[in-house]
Amino acid sequence: MIELPAERVAAAAGGTLLAGDPERGGPKRAVIDSRAVESGDLFVGLPGATADGAEFAPAALEAGAWGVLVAEDHREPALAAARGSRNGSQAVVIAATDPLAALQRLATAWRRELGCKVAGITGSTGKTSTKDILAALLRPRAHTHSSRENFNNQIGLPLTILETPPGTEVLVLEMAMRGEGEIAELAAIAAPDVGVIVNVGPVHLELLGTVERVAAAKAELIRDLPSGAACVVPASEPLLVSHLREDLDTWTFGPGGHVQLLAMDAGRAEIEARGERIELELPYREPYNLLNTLAAVAAARAVGVGVGGRLEVQFSSLRGEIVELPGGVVVVNDCYNANPMSMRAALDHLADSPAERRIAVLGTMAELGADSVRYHREIGAHAAALAIDLLVTVGDAALAYTDGFAGETQSVATPEEAGALLEELARPGDRVLVKGSRSVGLERVLA
Repeated sequence: MIELPAERVAAAAGGTLLAGDPERGGPKRAVIDSRAVESGDLFVGLPGATADGAEFAPAALEAGAWGVLVAEDHREPALAAARGSRNGSQAVVIAATDPLAALQRLATAWRRELGCKVAGITGSTGKTSTKDILAALLRPRAHTHSSRENFNNQIGLPLTILETPPGTEVLVLEMAMRGEGEIAELAAIAAPDVGVIVNVGPVHLELLGTVERVAAAKAELIRDLPSGAACVVPASEPLLVSHLREDLDTWTFGPGGHVQLLAMDAGRAEIEARGERIELELPYREPYNLLNTLAAVAAARAVGVGVGGRLEVQFSSLRGEIVELPGGVVVVNDCYNANPMSMRAALDHLADSPAERRIAVLGTMAELGADSVRYHREIGAHAAALAIDLLVTVGDAALAYTDGFAGETQSVATPEEAGALLEELARPGDRVLVKGSRSVGLERVLA
């Protein structure tokens, strides 16, 4: 619950309180989808590409919303809806010039009220898994809240902050970007105490052009940390060296870093973190998630929380989910997103996994700019070098994978066709990787 009275909610958002008791206790959380409104929620009507969310304020109030926050030009319809709602005079109506900016300002105010430690996590790949791992490390020892699924942008991040309950000791926030200035915007809202950059790679090149500019955009998180804060970076990433600051407590992870994996045996990881020996019992063994674990351990120690023991982690959906199909076929459903770094890591893990045959169902890697064909061709060659048995490409843009692949290939136009092909070709003992950028919709392969 956002423990601010209605008048302070309005003031924090930079809006005007038009209706409702100024001393009324604050809302439970903020939501932007009227269909998700529950009793006690603050509905924020954001303008969209096809509809203005403010038009759904009456429905939100009818569903029992604590109140609504709408643009100035929607104040009269919102007031009329409040008067006629089941909450009547209790319903709060706030008007603001820019509802999105108001949502963000309110989130910043609540973050200050919480007074908890905040860890912000970004990276070209693996940031969601690192967020999930860090939250799992912290929860046994500290009251922890973290971003749900992909609540990681200029809307999702403030919504996450505004659903954080009082008493939270550590807030773990994922921060996504597509261009310059976006991480800075999220850092201004969240004011993190620890900034984590998991890695830097060729993503969003259509907008940024070079990996160096990707690194600079990610490093906005380092740049905007307050003096004395901590940052966590890969030990082997030269593109971040020029962005490091002497007034920050810098933790490096990976080979040669402050946090290293000393041994991994039968699910038990022995880790050294600045001379401290830590033992974790892990439910996974993928090399990329072991590296993500080192980043998470560094972040946990940077916020002053000790870690160790058995790790119970629930990864966000569509990220390495293991699906066992009838007939003994195992599918790795990793279709939330893809770039050259994550694609190589997923293929490496596929090649290292026991199976009768290894099948890769790959959609395009989006936003790679002028070198997109080359990147796809290189991934095809990497799959060939790993002796992947069958490569299935989905969509015209993914055909470039086959240019570098010397083995058996099949090409289909849609995820549904890929699913039908798997039903025909997959045999007991096969292991199938399904991976591509979110825009391809590869989750429909298993529909």
